[in-house]
Amino acid sequence: MNVLAPAKAAFYSAVFPGMGQVYNKKYWKLPIVYGALGTTIYFYINNNRKYHLYRDAYKLRLEGLPDDYSYLDNSRLIAAQKFYQKNRDLSALLTGLFYILNIVEANVDAHLMNFNVNDKLTVKPDLFRDQFTAKDNLGICLTLKL
Repeated sequence: MNVLAPAKAAFYSAVFPGMGQVYNKKYWKLPIVYGALGTTIYFYINNNRKYHLYRDAYKLRLEGLPDDYSYLDNSRLIAAQKFYQKNRDLSALLTGLFYILNIVEANVDAHLMNFNVNDKLTVKPDLFRDQFTAKDNLGICLTLKL
């Protein structure tokens, strides 16, 4: 039982996302970590690029120069800027959230590996009959064998 394992897993995930999961030997979680971070980073870059396209076109229009979006009026250019700026900011927020979630998940998973889980303690669904109404009810049965 390594008491430093949770701290190491969290540190590894903070330095390089996904390394805490590798340290915990949960390799199947790597595609989830990289999928979440990669998708949000892709949308951040894409929305940022489109925001700058519309912003630059609007700036050119204010200076009286021709732009690539002559079919749009000023209000639509401003609306497009706000739309892509909002989506860019949301993508950045989600990227940060998934990064933090990656660290927390590695830490919690390392903590849970230290617990002794065996057949002496079981939690399972149970179906029992109510004595007063004679109806079947679904519940949880907690069993501790000494």
